[in-house]
Amino acid sequence: MNQLDALKQLSTVVADTSDFHQIAVFSPQDATTNPSLILKAVQKPEYAHLLKDAVAKYGGQGPDEVMNRLLVSFGIEILKHIPGRVSTEVDARLSFDTEASVTRARRIIDLYQGEGVHVDRVLIKIAATWEGIQAAARLERDGIHTNLTLLFSFAQAVACGQAKVQLISPFVGRIYDWTKKQAGAGWDEAAMAGANDPGVRSVRAIYHFYKKHGIATEVMGASFRSVGQITALAGCDLLTISPELLSALAASEAPLAKALDAEAAKAMDIPFVQYDEAGFRFALNEDAMATEKLAEGIRAFVVDTIKLEGMMR
Repeated sequence: MNQLDALKQLSTVVADTSDFHQIAVFSPQDATTNPSLILKAVQKPEYAHLLKDAVAKYGGQGPDEVMNRLLVSFGIEILKHIPGRVSTEVDARLSFDTEASVTRARRIIDLYQGEGVHVDRVLIKIAATWEGIQAAARLERDGIHTNLTLLFSFAQAVACGQAKVQLISPFVGRIYDWTKKQAGAGWDEAAMAGANDPGVRSVRAIYHFYKKHGIATEVMGASFRSVGQITALAGCDLLTISPELLSALAASEAPLAKALDAEAAKAMDIPFVQYDEAGFRFALNEDAMATEKLAEGIRAFVVDTIKLEGMMR
């Protein structure tokens, strides 16, 4: 059995791509998209027609509606190749506007439902700012499920659990990148690998906290840089993995052990934590890495969204 097949027995494997032809190769359960992945996909000849069609049909309704239609078009195509859910992202420029995020999310869901897609097959992706988490809480109460992304801190995860969001996407690789850069010449790659990887440690702490305290929010490790980071989280609820790393897993027959166990977490001594708005903002501010990477991630998604809008024009 290759590592990919072994991993599927321990965690739900999710494809982190908008290239639905690649998705079909690996047979994942779910798939995730974001503005950067959509931008990358529409520059390929086999997907350019999705952008052209959206502009031709809906260009007169403004860029927001064209973008919504484009995202949903990709989501519908992806859903043809997976049995589970697709994550579709709200415009990152709305990351600090609860009301606008809720409105945009509802519009996206309306478009999916208009195409016959059941609401349970879509996760609305929103950045895990305080405003984004409150938007997700409102959507969840309305039966619209959410995926809170750009999540780098324990505080963000705690607030998402309080909001009863469906799923969170803690970013492993970007935490690793930041920590390695800060360490500079003192970084010891071998010593900081596997379970000692700072991104892996972050996800493990969140997973254990959720399972210890019966928090139903799903944990989906994301943003991986290596197979080692993935295998160190085997057993996590879900893992969203790029096609390149899916290929590497499929090519390996190295043994794969379960690294995370929900029952074991229940026996751990982990204190319960919760946050109000002021407490959340202070905790996030105290985490320099999370503060920096959240802001950087939002800016990067905005840049790619603007590039997509430029292509539409």
